[in-house]
Order: sequence, then C-alpha cells, then structure tokens
Amino acid sequence: MQTTTRVAVIGGGVVGASVLYHLTKLGWSDVMLLERSELTSGSTWHAAGGFHTLNGDTNMAALQGYTIRLYKELEEITGLSCGLHHVGGVTLADNRDRFDMMLAERAKHRFMGLETEIVTPEEIAKIAPVTNIEGIIGGLYDPLDGHLDPSGTTHAYAKAARMGGAAIETHCMVRETNQRPDGTWDVVTDKGTIHAEHVVNAGGLWAREVGAMAGVYFPLHPMEHQYIVTDDIPEIYERDHEHPHVMDPAGESYLRQEGRGLCIGFYEQPCRPWAVDGTPWDFGHELLPDDFDKIEASIDFAYKRFPVLATAGVKSVIHGPFTFAPDGNPLVGPVPGMRNYWSACGVMAGFSQGGGVGLTLAQWMIEGEPERDVMALDVARFGNWISPGYTRPKVIENYQKRFSVSYPNEELPAGRPNRTTPMYDIFTAMGAVWGQQYGLEVVNYFAQGDEPTYETPSFRRSDAFEATAREVRGVREGVGINEVQNFGKYSVTGPGARDWLDRIMAGRVPQPGRLSLTPMLSPKGRLIGDFTISCLGETEFQLTASYGAQAFHSRWFEKNAADGVRVENISDRRTGFQIAGPKARAVLAACTREDVSGMKFLDVRRMVVGMTDCIVQRVSYTGDLGFEIYCDPMAQRQLWSTLWAAGAAHGMVPFGMRAMMSLRLDKYFGSWMSEFSPDYTAAETGLDRFISFSKNADFIGRAAAEAERVAGPSRRLVAFEVEAEDADVHGYEPIWLGGEVAGFCTSGGFAHHSGKSIALGFLPSDRVAEAPAVEIEILGQMRPARVLPEPPFDADGARMRG
Repeated sequence: MQTTTRVAVIGGGVVGASVLYHLTKLGWSDVMLLERSELTSGSTWHAAGGFHTLNGDTNMAALQGYTIRLYKELEEITGLSCGLHHVGGVTLADNRDRFDMMLAERAKHRFMGLETEIVTPEEIAKIAPVTNIEGIIGGLYDPLDGHLDPSGTTHAYAKAARMGGAAIETHCMVRETNQRPDGTWDVVTDKGTIHAEHVVNAGGLWAREVGAMAGVYFPLHPMEHQYIVTDDIPEIYERDHEHPHVMDPAGESYLRQEGRGLCIGFYEQPCRPWAVDGTPWDFGHELLPDDFDKIEASIDFAYKRFPVLATAGVKSVIHGPFTFAPDGNPLVGPVPGMRNYWSACGVMAGFSQGGGVGLTLAQWMIEGEPERDVMALDVARFGNWISPGYTRPKVIENYQKRFSVSYPNEELPAGRPNRTTPMYDIFTAMGAVWGQQYGLEVVNYFAQGDEPTYETPSFRRSDAFEATAREVRGVREGVGINEVQNFGKYSVTGPGARDWLDRIMAGRVPQPGRLSLTPMLSPKGRLIGDFTISCLGETEFQLTASYGAQAFHSRWFEKNAADGVRVENISDRRTGFQIAGPKARAVLAACTREDVSGMKFLDVRRMVVGMTDCIVQRVSYTGDLGFEIYCDPMAQRQLWSTLWAAGAAHGMVPFGMRAMMSLRLDKYFGSWMSEFSPDYTAAETGLDRFISFSKNADFIGRAAAEAERVAGPSRRLVAFEVEAEDADVHGYEPIWLGGEVAGFCTSGGFAHHSGKSIALGFLPSDRVAEAPAVEIEILGQMRPARVLPEPPFDADGARMRG
C-alpha cells in the first residue's frame, strides 16, 4: 500500500468512487480510495438504483442530468456495463396543488432544456397501464427516468478511476485522521499510515463517525427504507417493452419494473431513524429485518393504485438504511473551519446525483470553485449551531415529505422553535407568524383581528396577502419596525483591515462614518456575496450580508486570511431593529440626544438610543427613508421599548419578511440566492455599478470583472410588470419572447404599494431592447408582461436619500 497521496477519499460507495474518478478526469492522478470492506459495502449495494432529473433546485437538476448522461460515457471508457434502463417515468397528481407543482416544474424545465411534458389521465393509462387513474387529474412525464445496476455502476467508476492513475485499497479500515501543522493529514489505517494533502469524507452510513475522527459534526442521520420486489406478473412480462417508472406522491411510493415483475418502494409516514447513536463499524452487506407493519398503510394504498400488486407474490424484501441531511440534499465541499478537509456525504439519491457530486467536488478542489452555484448542496449551508438533536427530527420530517408538495411559502415545523432572539415572546404576543432562516425564528408577518395565524402553503397568493398589504401600507405611509437579527454581521479590525477589505471586496471601502455597498467576487468574477461595509473607525469595520450565508462567507474569509486583520462572525452578538418610512427620522430623533437631521444617506454613527449604545446606519432594504440600529442582544428589549414608545405617536407598525420582500420589489432590489448568487456576475445583475474599478487594489475577481466590462455581459437582469391573476412569479419561470423561451425569472411577487405584480429575470443582452413586451409562464398559463424601465416607487431616490 502506498503511504503518500494527494487525496485520500474515505468510503467506497458510488459517491466515493465518483469523486475518485472525477479527480483523475480533471487531472489529479495521485489519488486513492480507502474502503474498510468491499466496494459498495454500505447503502450502495442495496439501493433500488433508480435515477431521474427532476429536482426543485435547477442546479441540482442540472447535476442530475450530468450524472445520467455520464453513465454511457463510463461504459465506453471501461467496457463495463452500468445496466442502464432508460424507460421514462411519470409522476402522478391527484389534487390541484400537486398539479400546480408539476406545472411550475414543467415551466422550469423549458429553459433548462429538459423535455418533460404534462400528461392527461388518459395518456397516463397508455404510458403506465398498470396504474389505476381513478382520482388522477394529470401527471408529469420525464423521458430520462430510468434505473441501473448499482454494483456495476460503482465498479465502472472505480475502473475508470484506476485507468486514470488512482489507487483503491479495500479491506483498509481508517482508524484516525490527524492533521499536521502544515494542514496536511495523517490517515491512520489498520494497514499503516498514509500522508495525504487532502481528505475527502465519502463515508456514507459512517460519515458521522469518519467526521468525528477530525472533530467535525456532520448533520446526517440514517433512515430505514424498504422496497419490495414481486414475483412474475403477466401484465409486465407479456409487454413488448419495459414498463416505465411511476411515482405516486399520494401513496408515498415509487414503482418500476424489475425483471418480469415490479419493484415498489415507500416513504412511509411511520418511518424510523436507524443507528441513532452511531453506525456500527461491522455493518455492511446485512439487511434489516422485514417490517411490513411500518408500510401496511402504504401497501394498502398501492394495491388500489396498482391493482396487479394485490395478486402478485413477494419475491424479496430489501430493507436497509440510507443517510439523509436535514433538507434531503447532499453535503458537499470544503468543511468550514477546516483546512484540506472535504465532504461528499448525505447523497441519498446516489445514482441520480453521484456523478454531479463527484464533478462538483473535483472542480472545487482542483479549479478553486465549481462551475455553477451549488449552495443547495454546499456543506456550509448549515452552521455550527446544528446538533444531533435538531438533525434527527428534521431528517424524519424530510423523509416523510419526500413525495409531498413543496410550496414556495411553506414553513416546516420540525425542530422549531430552535434559535430565538430576546424578542420572541414579545412578537409572539403581538401575533407574529414565524418562519425560519438558518435555524433562527424570523417573523413572516403579524396577524391582527381575524387574519390567519398560520399561512396556508400555496403556489398562489396566500392568505397572508392582506396582512402583508397592511404592513406595507404602514411602512410607506408612516413608519414600520422590523428586527435585523437575520443579517449576517462580521467585525473586521486591525491595522491591515482596510487593505484586506480592498482585496476581498470589489467595491469602494468607505471612510470613517460612512458605509458602502459592494459585491464580493470569486476569482472567476461570479457573485459570492453582496455586502454593506460600515467604517466605524480607520481600523474598525462592520460587514453585513445574508444571515443564511454565514458559514459560506466565513469559510471564504478564513481561506483569504491575512496578517494584521481579525475577522469575527458577530451575527448573534449584534442585533437590533430597522425603522423605515417617511416618519422614521422623527421616531429616531425622539429617542436620542444626537442631532439626526443631518445624518445623510449611507452615514453610520455610534449613538445612544434611549439607554442603549447603538450603531446607527442610514440605510434600509425597504428602499424608503430608514435606519438600521444595532445593539448588544442583552439590550435589545430595552431598545425595543424605547423605539416602540416613541413610535406610538407616529402610528408605528411592526412588519415581517413578507412585507420586506414586497417593499424591495418597489425598488427592484435584488435578494441573495435569487438575483445574487454564484451563478451570476456583477455585470449581469447590475451590481457592477458598485465595483470600484478605479481603486488601486487587485481585488479578487478583478481580471474577470474587467474583461466582462469590456465585452459586456451576455445577459442582463430586467424588471417586469406582470398581468397576473391569483399567482405571481416565485422564481425560474420561463420568459417567452418571439414565441420562444429567451430567459427566466429569478424572483418576484406582488408589490403592494405600487399595486403591481413584479418579476425580476434575465434576458439576453442583445434582446432586451426588443422586449418591451414578453410573456411569463406561471403555472402553465402565459401571462403578458412588460419591461419596467424604472422603479414604480421613488425612482429618483429622493425619499430614500432625503
């Protein structure tokens, strides 16, 4: 066994094998895989082997599409068979909400180039004749659905990796992973110690245990999962071609042909977590005992949906564990707070996603960043606040909702409330209807009178519509107050702080007492943050950005650390409120002895508000006259009392995130992970207006941004007014121009103040001029829309800056 390697991949399932292959494909040949038993000795060997492209996240769908296309390439490279069966598949809808979800998904697929189609019950009966279509109102057909041989596919990855120079060591148990001072790793095995520059945790069922060796907690949990293979069924083996897949969300089941019979698996409600206190090291090619009681209700439903099952004998039962993250997506990428330690864990849908995961991680390691936005699977989407006690109920919830309708406004209840601010009980008493972000309880809206205290999930305008309108009106006509806990906040101090910020941020670094807005770019010029920089002193700065991107941003700061600079994540050590609206200045003036009349737009000052030392910023995401007021969390309730008492004379109203997102549409303000994400550049989104090309600093991404400045972006972000009915744009709806899909929406909604349904989206730069009128497909309907050249509220910025 070799004793040195550039990369040690721990885990020999399909994901580990894919990572190994993609590292060689992208040029690193000195890599090795360590497997404690044989390849596939975990979840891989007993997987059902199905694959599909459908995914609510468009980038995940693209990675799944890459994975499926890769299998033929693997067969050609290695001469091994992956056992491919491209049979197509249909997902059933038995109610309006499920059908709305399919209409929304089909619309996304148009600009993604996926050839899915909406099918009628009669068409379903022809596509999948074993299906009882009673109660079915339609379905979504995907011709790329299929299944494969899990073992053959894993060994094809492994052979392709060996052909590229990789080594694979089976029956090699990893005992320890110990980091050296230089950031490299000693991987201690029962065959000796391997010195590796990088370690990849692809441990699957054992990912938690492998992570613990390095002192890392991975928010994962295995769940028991069961599927059944039937005896021969005449309606199946007498067909002249293979029966397609059928996904029946109402029955929590997936069905496909297996030989001359059928295979059906269930995501049952009375599900069961497995190995709560850790996966046994000696578990491998075993299965769990059959448990028909757990799936009894699911089987009864399946007999009605697929009547041939009722008379079919059971050939075998496969009952084994699979590992899930709290949201069901993989955990991939560099682990925050660690050097040269990478995650490729939690890939529950290994044969749909494994290839894309391997490609993503290899690009990240070798090229410095993946080719597309992978936030949906980035290990950094969870922070260090997460615990096994939170992970387990969220994993159970995700398993139970695997086939449920996924609504754009849905707030899932498991594991909540978890993290709260000192305002939680006060806001609850005021009628707060809560959402959550990054584990934090955040107010969506305040219910008053007979307004609903639960927002019903919907693809259409929800029952929070009127409450949101009331809060928007309160801000625009008077003054509103909103908590600012859900901003990510960072302290940057030290003699080198200004120079460091000039290198990290593309925009201008402000002088003392001022703040600036700036994009943060990757080396390839893509957006990895939109920040506010507040200069509190020549060597003291506060940064604010998305609360949910804390680990993502902190990891980038750590990677680019410099002497003479201290960067601290103070997101939960600095909190407060924003007040916004035409009467906001009057409220603040009533609470402080400072003269705030001369406080200009983008000023920042330290001042005492009531009894509380605060940092006050003259800026507001509402696009109105407003202030952000930051304080110590211990003083937040006192600050609230001061502001609320002073606001009473001016009709102050509390407002939540639903109103905030409506207010920002009046000004076309973009939102992180909607308009601003690593998929886009500053020039495409208009953030290039905040780049300081004149500053004497070689900021990260400068070369790429300057090149795009000369060539111009290939697409541009545009605002539209949509002739909507009861449904607005949420994101990824296709934009039609001249009878073809020319672009897509990034986000949208109803701007209550202007009374317009507004959408933001991308069009090719060379077609913007010809696009005064377009159509946007919303839930299967073509809605006329027109380009809005300027914001409907405060277009000249007089109120915001006044």
